[in-house]
Amino acid sequence: MKKICFVVDSIFSIGGVQRVTAVIAKELAKNDDVSIVTFDKPEQKDTTLYHLNKVNINYRFFAYPQVGKIKTLICKAFSGLYLKLQPTNQWWSDLYAHSSYPSELRHALLSELRQGDYDVIIGVHAPLAARLSTLKNDLPNTKLIGWLHNSFEALFGEDSHYYIGSKRRRHYIYQFRKLDDLVVLCKDDANRFNKCDKHFIPTVIYNPLTLKQGEAATGDSKKFLTIGRFTPLHKGIDILIKAFNLFAKKNNEWHLDIVGEGGEESTFKDLIIKYQLEDRITIHPFTNQIQEYYSHTQIYVLSSRWEGMPLVLVEAMAHGLPIISSDLPVSKEIMGDFGMYFKNGDIEDLAQRMEEATHIDWQKKSKEAIAVAQQFDIKNIITQWKQLIE
Repeated sequence: MKKICFVVDSIFSIGGVQRVTAVIAKELAKNDDVSIVTFDKPEQKDTTLYHLNKVNINYRFFAYPQVGKIKTLICKAFSGLYLKLQPTNQWWSDLYAHSSYPSELRHALLSELRQGDYDVIIGVHAPLAARLSTLKNDLPNTKLIGWLHNSFEALFGEDSHYYIGSKRRRHYIYQFRKLDDLVVLCKDDANRFNKCDKHFIPTVIYNPLTLKQGEAATGDSKKFLTIGRFTPLHKGIDILIKAFNLFAKKNNEWHLDIVGEGGEESTFKDLIIKYQLEDRITIHPFTNQIQEYYSHTQIYVLSSRWEGMPLVLVEAMAHGLPIISSDLPVSKEIMGDFGMYFKNGDIEDLAQRMEEATHIDWQKKSKEAIAVAQQFDIKNIITQWKQLIE
């Protein structure tokens, strides 16, 4: 029996990363001793979320101590200098790793992790994986694994929408190399890391299907569906609304359901009002019964500008739904020839794909969807995790 620890920003909140982490942790906990160290507050604990109460998992609630003002200023000054000069060697990267992660914080996390005497520690998300790498010398007998949940482009591209960006790309790669392994969500991301450093080959493990399927869709609802958190630009819901506006001018019977919540909701509602589509487009809040939406739609649309691995594609296919997706490498890797693709960000191209989707052999596509989704069954995915941990 292995002692395994996941280090996560949050496990007791709604989100795709939390859900996938919970599913993998639950499967491993059937045979191993699993703990989750989370930055959630103790009062947030709700093990019924993601059915975490079904297995025995240990929870540790961690919070960083305060760092003195003078040291904070010194660390910020060096970090700013590093980002300005952008040196390319390992030595500078290690200095930056320490300046951006002061010793008070590093030692606090190290003390927490040492208490568990773990065989394996998994840092979830790029920042925590990088933090974990700074502890490698202090945890020599523990296998340290980083687990990324965003695409390489989203994290390190020139137009990165995260704080990491291209200026920190080399630094993160240096730090990730210290880990015993790095898990990425698709082959395209692994290849991008390898192009940056020919000696660095991350492990690819896809995310599994994480929800119990509802009834299969029947293909007669004349509804498009998209699901996702309303974060700026990410899910491309603005693109989808604009494309549906073009599509709707010639197709009076079709509707669009948008399921999600977040800060951009007012922007989307303004677009719907602008195009006078209040009776054709409906925004619904998140629900624990999301299967109902999959079961009662006809076509799923993923209009994201970037993704790590979009679980919604697997969930939609498991319900027999044909899918239109932006031409993201990960979407093409997951769906292959099954998917219907449009040029990322191209409103008119998406509208054209939506038009074409209304004329497909729906029953044939539905059977193909279910077959593709079966590749992501939890039994297949957890086998790969167990091999990695062993």
